[in-house]
Amino acid sequence: MTLTTIPGKTVEDTERDANPMRAVRIGKLTLNIATGKSGDPLERAKKVLNQLTNKTPATKRARKSVKDFNVRKGEPIATVVTLRRDEAGEFLKRALEAVSNKVNKTCFDNYGNFSFGIKEHIEIPGTKYIPELGIFGATVHVTLERPGYRIKRKSIRPARISKSHRVIQEEAINFIQSNYPIQVVG
Repeated sequence: MTLTTIPGKTVEDTERDANPMRAVRIGKLTLNIATGKSGDPLERAKKVLNQLTNKTPATKRARKSVKDFNVRKGEPIATVVTLRRDEAGEFLKRALEAVSNKVNKTCFDNYGNFSFGIKEHIEIPGTKYIPELGIFGATVHVTLERPGYRIKRKSIRPARISKSHRVIQEEAINFIQSNYPIQVVG
């Protein structure tokens, strides 16, 4: 097999890029709306997530009591939807348009994840404003992975992912910039 080198890359870098197991992909996208209290606001937030994603949202409970905010341990305070595969990619395009296709570099961590917030859910293209539901802010969390990450999550004999196989911050930024119309600032 003959490899042509790309200026600025070593032969090892070119071989690594040609390996299909080194390809980065979206593992999942998690959309979260935290209301901070249970009851009617939480139910309206669930309807908003259902409207945005056509998925049934799950409820998240408080991990500990916070007396200043009148939150008790175990009280439902947030709602979340997880999208995978093509649905995650399509929703990510819409969510990035809501933040003008700009994400700060500090939003990316060293493990192939990045997060950003949307101030008002009605900024997402294709969303209609329904006065009965109100307006909610949302947080979008994206997890990037490579093929082979399944061995870490399997129930029988799970194994570690080596450091060289993890998605680092630079690779995550390059993947997002090459596949989505996004500008990473900062």
